[in-house]
Amino acid sequence: MTTVGGAARADLLMLAVEGMARPLFVLDRDWRFGYINPAGAALLGHTVETLTGRDVWEAFPEAVGGPFEQHYRHVAATGEPAGFEAWFEPLQTWFQVDAFRSEAGVVVTYDDATARRRVEREREEAVAAREEEAARAAESAAAAELAGRHLMLLGDISQAMTATLDIDEAVQRFAQLVVPQLADWCLVSVVEQGRRRDVGRAHRDPAMVEAMHRYADLRARTNSSAAPVPTALREGRPVVIQQLEPEQVEAMTTPAARAALAPLAPSAVATFPLVARGELFGAVTLVTGPARGPFSDAELRTADIASRRAALALDNARLATAQSRVAERLQRSLLSAPVQPDHLELAVRYRPAAQDVAIGGDWYDAFQQPDGATVLVIGDVMGHDLEAAAAMAQLKTLVRAIAYDRQDEPAEVVRRVDRAVAGLDVATLATALVARVEQDDADRGTGVRRLRWATAGHPVPLLLLADGTVVDLEAPVGPPLGMGWMGDRVDGVALLPPGSTLLLFTDGLFERRTGDLDQGRARLREAVQTLAGEPLDVLCDGLLAALLVDGAEDDVALLAVRAHREPSRRAADHPAPAAVAAVGG
Repeated sequence: MTTVGGAARADLLMLAVEGMARPLFVLDRDWRFGYINPAGAALLGHTVETLTGRDVWEAFPEAVGGPFEQHYRHVAATGEPAGFEAWFEPLQTWFQVDAFRSEAGVVVTYDDATARRRVEREREEAVAAREEEAARAAESAAAAELAGRHLMLLGDISQAMTATLDIDEAVQRFAQLVVPQLADWCLVSVVEQGRRRDVGRAHRDPAMVEAMHRYADLRARTNSSAAPVPTALREGRPVVIQQLEPEQVEAMTTPAARAALAPLAPSAVATFPLVARGELFGAVTLVTGPARGPFSDAELRTADIASRRAALALDNARLATAQSRVAERLQRSLLSAPVQPDHLELAVRYRPAAQDVAIGGDWYDAFQQPDGATVLVIGDVMGHDLEAAAAMAQLKTLVRAIAYDRQDEPAEVVRRVDRAVAGLDVATLATALVARVEQDDADRGTGVRRLRWATAGHPVPLLLLADGTVVDLEAPVGPPLGMGWMGDRVDGVALLPPGSTLLLFTDGLFERRTGDLDQGRARLREAVQTLAGEPLDVLCDGLLAALLVDGAEDDVALLAVRAHREPSRRAADHPAPAAVAAVGG
């Protein structure tokens, strides 16, 4: 019964395996198919009859040497079960395989995992695609952020460097802006009259600034012709060394400079020439340390653009400075030094408008007539440019020539000058005040002087008396020069007592675009009174400092005359006057 029962159970087991949906085969010790169920044969593209008894490696030679043979032989040799997945090219199928050793041989069950692997691969590819897209987006965002920072840097460079005309200050601003965005440290070289100076200097590490200065102080005079800056200046092109080797450093400079450079540990260096309008006048050197390494392409592109902008800004500053110096020299050459008659002290000041070219139409003049009288002139041509300066030169010459020729009273001088301006077609409009410091025999005997003046639309003068009293010297104010005025012009007359100071000035000294004229005039009187008793030069400088604390909105000319005491020749007959005389016509 046991045998019959055992046979029955074996038959039942065989029926179960035969009908099992999962493929299964058994390989005997000679690697022949001892058994394969229908599902297994069908999955392998065969029938049970065509595979049973066949050598597995002959039936499927493509499996030889691959993962199938490796795993099956390992199971047969060790008895250790194996589970794996492998691709079988002839059937274009991924197999999920489980194998174990039995008394009958190596038992193998397997499934078609191709569909599952395809779904997994598609899922993995989708995840990878999303990750790649996210990486590209992040990279794009980072690139956009970097580009934005570099664009802002270029704007900051343009704004900072055009805000000053001082070359040294401009290049220092450049160096401080590019560090650390483009480099760990920066030196900017400027060439002036054939001499190179390393002016702009900046380092990201405050602890290395002193070492940078030590090296920079040596660099300009120790660089060999092979060094980046001499090469860039000679050839007018950028010099980029992405990995600076010791032998290169040795070829570029002297032992002393190399010793100074060592603590700075340069890794990469990029030098860009400063070229604008075809002229080369400096170079920018950017340096990185070992931690930062080579420059990126974006850094080099931005540095190249930055150097071009810096060059243009520096060239504009140089041109503006040169133009300003020429203009100021021209202006001062037109404003001749005043005379210094006996017992009169004269001081003059000229201040150009703070926001414009240092030349304009304001002028002063002082000269003596043949009879010994001193003529004082203050004037203001509309505008503060070269045209105004040219018109001012013509007016100054006219006033000088006419006043010297006949020694007329100031009102007549102004009238004749105005007629000459109209007759000679001098296209200008100007205010002017002509004054004459004179002494007749009586005044000479008492040691006093008399001031006679006429004004053509010009601010009235101030008189500071010895006791500190400030007096506005009022007189009829005629129309400005250039209007062709045909009416009368009238002189004002006042005494100029010993110790008094006469102040003639243009309206730029007290007038402000946003202020009240009366308030401005009051501030001027207050400043004059505060400075009473000071030497004449101190008085003039103090007035400019007090009234132009925020700079001059308009050109300013100032002429100050101090009457020193002189000995009286007939003091008993002519007592000194005690007050300012009345205005006369």
